[in-house]
Amino acid sequence: MMLRQGLIAIALLTLPGSCIAAPAPQAQPKAKPVQAATVIRAAAPKPLAIGKFELNRAPQQGSLVIGRVPSGVKRLVIDGRNVPIAPDGRFLAGYDRDYATSTLMTAFLANGEALSETLPVAKRWWKIENLATLPHHSQPNAEYQRRRPGELAQINAARRKDNLSDGWRQRLIWPAKGRVSGLFGSQRIYAGEPGSPHGGVDVAGGVGAPVVAPADGVVILAAASPFTLEGNLLMIDHGMGLNSAFLHLSRINVKPGDRVVQGQLIGAIGQTGRATGPHLHWGMRWNSEKIDPQPLAGPMTP
Repeated sequence: MMLRQGLIAIALLTLPGSCIAAPAPQAQPKAKPVQAATVIRAAAPKPLAIGKFELNRAPQQGSLVIGRVPSGVKRLVIDGRNVPIAPDGRFLAGYDRDYATSTLMTAFLANGEALSETLPVAKRWWKIENLATLPHHSQPNAEYQRRRPGELAQINAARRKDNLSDGWRQRLIWPAKGRVSGLFGSQRIYAGEPGSPHGGVDVAGGVGAPVVAPADGVVILAAASPFTLEGNLLMIDHGMGLNSAFLHLSRINVKPGDRVVQGQLIGAIGQTGRATGPHLHWGMRWNSEKIDPQPLAGPMTP
């Protein structure tokens, strides 16, 4: 029996509003050794009122929510999908760029009782560039068409791997330092034809500049050779369905199966794959939902 229950405790956080590459710098300074960063644990959600679910932020397009289910809950379903629950009752929920305007959370108790709540998913502004006279990119060549299915198979297989990691509990740090040159969700319209929305955040930097792990995790893919679009690609699973992808690297310092800790050197910025200038593309997903990393990492410190 479906029961509507009380209020939901939500602590509101403010979110800031084809891979957009940065122009190549005039000089490319040699990268300096990086010291491992201090691990930053995310604070537990602080409910503002008594309710059946606790969430650390209101659901919003492009956002990741950390929540807690009521005591005694054995199963959680969000919009028709089973969602894992940690031993302490915590869970993750992600909403990508064009998610619907509402989300249904249903928690099932041991006796079969269902606790349900429908929440709004706030819409978000995205940067749209209209390039009225610039045509879209040319059709893929034969080499791309030959290689791409195998590359996508590797990426999809990596995302299906389920590793035990508590990296999802940490407050993320930026994997690289530099100018943010591409925003999550931004999109170009080429002579009336929409390009693909940008699926991550870009950080401009010189070739060889260090890239570190934004959170603890397990390496699930480290490309042995450059992919057609992503170039040298590295992927890290942070647990509970959350993973990071790092594109266009000039160097990868880890291998599949390695456990990494937050702040550990994992590679270097490059210009491999389809990139017009040296930069790091950092993408995040919760299962199939693309998530904006920028608000999770917060302001970039010098």
